[in-house]
Amino acid sequence: MIKVIDFISHRYSPTAFDKRVPTKEDLLILFEAAQKAPSAFNEQPWRFIYTTTDDQPAHRKFLDCLVDANKLWAKTAPVLALSLAKKTLTRNGKPNFYAHYDTGMAIGNLLVQAMSQGLYVHQMGGYDRNKAISNLEIPDDFEPMAMMAIGYPGNLADLPAELHERAIKRSVRKNIDEVVYYGRIGL
Repeated sequence: MIKVIDFISHRYSPTAFDKRVPTKEDLLILFEAAQKAPSAFNEQPWRFIYTTTDDQPAHRKFLDCLVDANKLWAKTAPVLALSLAKKTLTRNGKPNFYAHYDTGMAIGNLLVQAMSQGLYVHQMGGYDRNKAISNLEIPDDFEPMAMMAIGYPGNLADLPAELHERAIKRSVRKNIDEVVYYGRIGL
């Protein structure tokens, strides 16, 4: 019987990270996996900006973009990253209506690759987009998508007490019949 591969079924978004910084080579493999994603017209509209705790001034710029609830735990993540989507098609300058979808495909590849390397990624929508544009000097043609904390899983005891319950709780997935329909949508 065929089943979902472990790298997908065991994926979760940790809030406790080990302080060990992944090597630059390991991180570049993640981004290379993202780069291999399919995209409309082969535009590859995704871009990634990242930093590590090895560069504290840059790390603080990323951390400064997060809402307080995410700063509380993400400050210990050894890698912070931001995904971007190019809003226009390079070939003709028209709006790229598939940029968000394509960037999501790239992130999906990155997540599976991370799991295969023993790395975990916690994506965040809880950040100030305008601050990210300013702090990270993002050009007008690019839209910030998701912030990400990346690293090896850490010790839950290192988290502030108020985060312990959140850290051990796993997301519950909807039943397959709630998201997949044959022939027509059955909402």
